[in-house]
Amino acid sequence: MGPRSNRELSTILKCDISPKISPQKKAVSFATFSRRLLLALLIFAVVASAPLAAQDKRKVIIDEDCDGPGGTCAQAVLALIQSPETDVLGITIVTGDAWRDEEVQHTLRLLEIIGRTDIPVVPGAAFPLLNSKEFIARWETLYGKLVYQGAWNYAKRHPVHGPSEIPPMPEGAPTTKASTEDAAHFLLRLVHKYPHQVTIYEGGPLTNLALAQSIDPEFASLARELILMGGSLNPQTDDPEFALTPRHEFNLWMDPEASRIVLHAPWPRTVVTTVDISLKTKMDQDLISQIGKSKYPAAQYTAKYAEGNYLWDEIASVAWLDPSIITKWKKLYFEVSIDHGASYGDTMVWTEGTRPHMGERMVEIQDDLDKAKFYKEFVDLLTRPTPPATSLSSQ
Repeated sequence: MGPRSNRELSTILKCDISPKISPQKKAVSFATFSRRLLLALLIFAVVASAPLAAQDKRKVIIDEDCDGPGGTCAQAVLALIQSPETDVLGITIVTGDAWRDEEVQHTLRLLEIIGRTDIPVVPGAAFPLLNSKEFIARWETLYGKLVYQGAWNYAKRHPVHGPSEIPPMPEGAPTTKASTEDAAHFLLRLVHKYPHQVTIYEGGPLTNLALAQSIDPEFASLARELILMGGSLNPQTDDPEFALTPRHEFNLWMDPEASRIVLHAPWPRTVVTTVDISLKTKMDQDLISQIGKSKYPAAQYTAKYAEGNYLWDEIASVAWLDPSIITKWKKLYFEVSIDHGASYGDTMVWTEGTRPHMGERMVEIQDDLDKAKFYKEFVDLLTRPTPPATSLSSQ
């Protein structure tokens, strides 16, 4: 019984129930005391049950680059929020597919639409640690054009813009506000508040996590695990983004130095969803139609703004909820090149016998999936009612 419950019992009983009763205390009849004690116990049972239920949920912080509306980032966020098993402590935002400030607005609006404005949206890094749009423009003159550079060369429904501009939002502008805390300190505060209980789900560039790790070297070790969508090994595809550059993947590439810091950190466990497995999936019209049949806000939002793209981040989120959708795994030592030549930002992997022993760590890489089961669980998550807020609060 915690302090809160003790205070409630004391208030209800209005008497000292310890063996030593001061003569100055007002006497309470045995019958009155018994009634009050019974009432207190009933109230305590109700009060105690809610925190216990919340504590049973799997705590997760989502670090994302939600360009929005819709798309892989938003759909992964929805899958995690929609699960009755999770307690989403917050969503930290990093520049990636779009600029941070625009992503914050899309995320706030998404939470308004599904009725979960209790979840904090926390702005993080607007720029990588070292990499920059200007550097990559020079890099391309030496090593060739890159197909996709996120906020630097792509915009979903409007022209490419600067870091502080917020273009008109098709889903409507939010009325709620983002947290005034920065992402790195939010991450640190929560893993200290719930040591070894918080999963960090990473669906964007790794800058926010690198900043947290740099501020406090205990950050990674205090988390429960890292779930990462990132990296590319040898995808079997004719997609021009990967066919000729199979080790190039956007999330790890946009901030290679941050990726190096995070991948060298002492996470208790790291699970990686690579391009290789993501390219086996597709948000096709059949999936969109199935989701659109639901009347609930999460489904209607998804169906309205869905894109016919690979299910990049969704695999990582759904497989965290149900690892049985993954049918094949492999363990490798995993790293990112920070050489500023042709390999800058490329994924590197080794076996135990070949690794260079320079700080790289072993990760669990998803290698194949039960696609039908994944699709079914993904549709089920997005078409159900959104769970209400839990009693646990990150504030």
